[in-house]
Amino acid sequence: MGRGMAAIVDLERVLELKPDFYGARLQRANILLKQGELEAAENDYNIVLNHDTSNTEVQEKTALIEQHRQLRHQIKSAFAGGDCSTVEEYINHIIEVQVWDASLYRMRAKCLEERGELKKAIHDMRIVSKLSTDSTDTMFDTSKLLYTVGDLEESLNVIRECLKLNPDHKNCYPFYKKLRKVVKSLESMKKKVEKSDWMACLEEGQKTLKFDPTPSVQLNVFRITNRCQREAGHVSEAIAECSQILQDDPSDADILCERAEAYILEEDYDSAIEDYQKATEVNPEHSEAKQGLEHAKRLKTQAGKRDYYKILGVKRNANKREITKAYRKLAQKWHPDNFSDEEEKKKAEKKFIDIAAAKEVLQDEEKRRQFDQGIDPLDPEAQRQQGGHHGGWGGGFPHGFHHFGGGHGGGGGDYSFKFNWG
Repeated sequence: MGRGMAAIVDLERVLELKPDFYGARLQRANILLKQGELEAAENDYNIVLNHDTSNTEVQEKTALIEQHRQLRHQIKSAFAGGDCSTVEEYINHIIEVQVWDASLYRMRAKCLEERGELKKAIHDMRIVSKLSTDSTDTMFDTSKLLYTVGDLEESLNVIRECLKLNPDHKNCYPFYKKLRKVVKSLESMKKKVEKSDWMACLEEGQKTLKFDPTPSVQLNVFRITNRCQREAGHVSEAIAECSQILQDDPSDADILCERAEAYILEEDYDSAIEDYQKATEVNPEHSEAKQGLEHAKRLKTQAGKRDYYKILGVKRNANKREITKAYRKLAQKWHPDNFSDEEEKKKAEKKFIDIAAAKEVLQDEEKRRQFDQGIDPLDPEAQRQQGGHHGGWGGGFPHGFHHFGGGHGGGGGDYSFKFNWG
């Protein structure tokens, strides 16, 4: 494009000095045709044709110009009447020849924008910027489109280019100030995620949305906060934010995986499996999706077996303090010494064994990691399948109950029990 525009200037100088230089005139006509300057191109072609009446190339070009002139008239009428399908059809035809005509790209971009194909419209607007002598207004329009589709960083880059050409542009400067603040806030949120400062990330997200609640900004915020919500224990909020992102882009494999992780915390393994499967279909090489799918399937299989989280009544993202508190409460309630009836005592024995086993697994980082992967560290069969071994008990206390705190008494410390089997 740039070479063609520069060539026009050089060719005009040549033709001023030597008007009968027909080779230069033909070159200029070809460039003018590409620029959509049909009248000027036709004038040059006719001069060449008067000199060389048998030039078939020029004869074809003049015939083509007449066809394009009629098509441009139809395009203009269709555009004025809002008939974008006709506009696009005819522009797609003539733009193969008039490749440097900015007005054609601008009209097509407008139609694409109205049809909701914003990314294609952005592509055309970028071409308009390159073809126009004063491209600041086009840059502003392009930046706004990028902002609408959620590409905020690129929107900021384009608006900066506008300000390089005109630092006081009446539209670019105010939009730049607003956009820069939003992008800085998003960068700040990402840094908080790196530091695992989940609540600070969520607070920053709320401030950002209060400043600019537009849908494109909201989706950018949710792309960051959905993980913060999950890590902070706000699982339903995490799922809702992921779902909103996926309404806009159903094939976002990363967000599908994020939602699947949240579903796992809700013990909705079928939904997690479905999301991981979709992610692998979108990107067969997505390692997190492939690993997550196997993980979710193991957890679904495990769900029919002993679930240590359910035994203690805690969520899968419970911390050690919450686990200890739940254990002590249940151990006090179900200690066998609390029951005199033999049937009730047997029921309590089983409950107490499960409660103590749950504490052993969930308070031990390695055992809990295994369980979260769908492997019961206290199940000898599961350990054999994994080629490992377990370090706890599988269903009984070889030394009675006196090893476990949380029985009689109300102090919440360690307790000593005396319980005789049989």
